[in-house]
Amino acid sequence: MAGRDRARLIDQETELHISPDFLRRVARVAAAETLPRFRTQGVVDNKEAGGFDPVTEADQQAELAIRRLINEEFPDHGVLGEEHGSENLSSRHVWVIDPIDGTRAFISGLPVWGTLVGLTVDGEAVAGMMSQPFTGELFYADGSGSHYEGPGGPRQLATRKTVNLADAISFTTTPALFKGDMRKRYDSFESKVRLARYGTDCYAFAMLAAGSVDIVMDPGLKPYDIVALIPIIEQAGGVVTTFDGGPAESGGDILAAATPQLHEAAMAALRG
Repeated sequence: MAGRDRARLIDQETELHISPDFLRRVARVAAAETLPRFRTQGVVDNKEAGGFDPVTEADQQAELAIRRLINEEFPDHGVLGEEHGSENLSSRHVWVIDPIDGTRAFISGLPVWGTLVGLTVDGEAVAGMMSQPFTGELFYADGSGSHYEGPGGPRQLATRKTVNLADAISFTTTPALFKGDMRKRYDSFESKVRLARYGTDCYAFAMLAAGSVDIVMDPGLKPYDIVALIPIIEQAGGVVTTFDGGPAESGGDILAAATPQLHEAAMAALRG
């Protein structure tokens, strides 16, 4: 039995149902902390000595609000968050939280950041949401498919059917993240696609699920950067793995594509 099918079966056996309403509630409590602080020139702290890894009060307070809601609804579940660490990771059910994915965009006033909350069952991502409250958008997957709510009305998400690199639109945060020989291989890959664009963090992955983008790749991601996005993309028809085809739940160098054929072509191009 395929891993994704197995995870869904496990979810059914435990009679766990993650309702869209719960994901909406998560999005609302996070937005109550992030939106009032967006474009306000608030204090920005740096988590990285010798570099720049920003964190704001909005990150910290939004994660606390999300954790409180999860603990109230699912007190036996574990939680892994970017800002406030982990609890009960021995649970079969673990929520993975990035309160603001794209803090650099957040502090720059750009509405391409998002709140990411995903659920793993026995280590496999089965449900997740990405909320962009400034634009009023919610992308989520709950096992019934991948869905969108926002301007233009609700709809089910589906990736494009692109199979050739020459027809693909690709995104990465910045080519500067590709180091050494990998930068040469990335540059070669980029020369093969129709259009390459940069930035937008989690929003690019959401656009892949929505059928606007064909490939998104980013090296060096953490679990909280990608877990929520895996089911959104997969349940829309896409593929998400590491660069070498492994599971993406633990983070690492992540490649997402609209179709299995395009994913294979992108992996081959990255191998050089």
